[in-house]
Amino acid sequence: MLVVYAAWVLAGARLSVAPRAERWLGPAIGASTGVVTAATGVFVVPAVPYLQALGLPRDALMQAMGLSFTVSTVALAAGLALNGQLPSAAVGESLLMLAPAFAGMALGTRLRQRISQERFRKCFLASLVLLGSYMVMREVL
Repeated sequence: MLVVYAAWVLAGARLSVAPRAERWLGPAIGASTGVVTAATGVFVVPAVPYLQALGLPRDALMQAMGLSFTVSTVALAAGLALNGQLPSAAVGESLLMLAPAFAGMALGTRLRQRISQERFRKCFLASLVLLGSYMVMREVL
């Protein structure tokens, strides 16, 4: 889905959400993202396309996605822990991975401030293609 969505938008398609629809569509997208996350462990679809369709400026988009990913990650971890599927070693390893994640965020923020909004959009969509392709290849191989 990531590859299809990103390729579709890179080809010129634009999604948009009317402000009057945000009130009911936001909770529906949140619930849908929760179901997809619980079933697959992937919390990008449909949250990212929805957030992009809101037409937020890039910094607001990144903040919204960061909040969405944080909430999704915590909810996924809580669900795994409640079902006895979260090994304690994974918790420690995850905490160790916060340092490189924060370094990457700082680097990404600097890079985002140096490039145009359009180039940022294309790079973001290209990264979705790469992420989706990696996920498919990981399952195939």
